[in-house]
Amino acid sequence: MRVLVVGLGATGDAVVRYVRGRGDDVTVVDDRPLDARAEYARVEDARRAGAEVLAPADAATVERLAVGADLVVPSPGVPERHVALQAALAAGVAVRSEVDLAAALTAPTDPSGPRLAAITGTNGKTTVTTLTAAMLDASGVRSLAAGNIGLPLLDAARSRVDVVVAEVSSFQLVFTTPAFRPAAAALLNVADDHLDWHRTFDAYARAKARIFEHQGADDLLVFNADDPAVAALAADAPGRRVPFSVGGSAASGFRVVDGASGRMLVTGDGTELVALGDLTHRAPHDLANALAAAAVALETGATIAGVRDALRSFRGLAHRLQLVGERDGVTYFDDSKATNLHATVAAVRGFDSVVLIAGGRNKGLDLGGLAEVATRLRAAIAIGDAADEVTAALHDRVPVVTAHTMREAVRAASEIAEPGDAVLLSPACASFDWYEGYAARGDDFAREVAALIGATR
Repeated sequence: MRVLVVGLGATGDAVVRYVRGRGDDVTVVDDRPLDARAEYARVEDARRAGAEVLAPADAATVERLAVGADLVVPSPGVPERHVALQAALAAGVAVRSEVDLAAALTAPTDPSGPRLAAITGTNGKTTVTTLTAAMLDASGVRSLAAGNIGLPLLDAARSRVDVVVAEVSSFQLVFTTPAFRPAAAALLNVADDHLDWHRTFDAYARAKARIFEHQGADDLLVFNADDPAVAALAADAPGRRVPFSVGGSAASGFRVVDGASGRMLVTGDGTELVALGDLTHRAPHDLANALAAAAVALETGATIAGVRDALRSFRGLAHRLQLVGERDGVTYFDDSKATNLHATVAAVRGFDSVVLIAGGRNKGLDLGGLAEVATRLRAAIAIGDAADEVTAALHDRVPVVTAHTMREAVRAASEIAEPGDAVLLSPACASFDWYEGYAARGDDFAREVAALIGATR
């Protein structure tokens, strides 16, 4: 078989190793010159394995290779309008994502493979994936968190584990086939995101819905009953459906109830999981994530005791409403992972009074929705390429200051904030205008907060 791999990041590297291992002829193309140290190492590894690597590759060459291939495998984030994908689709050449190739190595497609649990949604994917794996581990079930979370799913699917818990993005789900059939899937929420890639909200939502499209009657979909878009999509699921709800949208399913010892998370049959007071994070989105993870974990082998232990010990993930400093009664939170409006609005609603640092590279979203939480804002600091859009959304409601570096942003926020306020980096945008990723942006914020606190002691 002739395989064309588009993009040689971590996912492309895993695909090359897998398809070369089964004896396929492989060519890799990338739009970028791969000259960074990590990229150069991947190029050398691919060539040693017998793959041809063209980087950068011109459009005519890419089109010729795609039309002549038997299979095209795009890396996550390669747009559907990319010349390789358009040429392949027009010529009737199969296009499959890496997660689809990996799913063929999991049960039930391969009875010897691990069970597959898959998590998607606009926000919360990484947290729920990590927490689900922690619940399984605490129950004595061998598991791996993989997919969009870091470890390529192809590598995880060939590991000696019982369950692979995969975070999957809309990019990865677009090019899936009936091989992608998770035993348990979770659809957490659907809000405007990646419209620069999918073009419309409906296309984005349809991509998310592919997580359950090929499930069988015995497979499970866990879905957010509080999200109308999710509930509408879930109505078409072919397997069993279990809702979760924090806001009371589901009378059954995994939910929050008032118990004898206070508010509790419970399962669909009312079994108590944990009291809210035992949780480190209790914002509505934290509770939703906990309920979704518990439902998926219990379906794939976790015990009630394991779920409880994991919930009580879970401390959250970096760059997700992470407290990074406090000075003069003002707290500083890094929520750099909030790269869309939905995440930022949810974060702001967790505080009474916020100085918000927002902006970056917009992903085709309408940032006017920031006005929804203006009553909780003391002020906003606008940063990055989308600074003007943040300003336009808020200038007639709260004071807005434009900052040209993270240092300026943190210093400006500190001058405005009053005791009891939270200075919140929750950008509602991608980071690629100033940084290589959201983690680098969050780390820079934390450094500037530390420098501010150190300078005033």
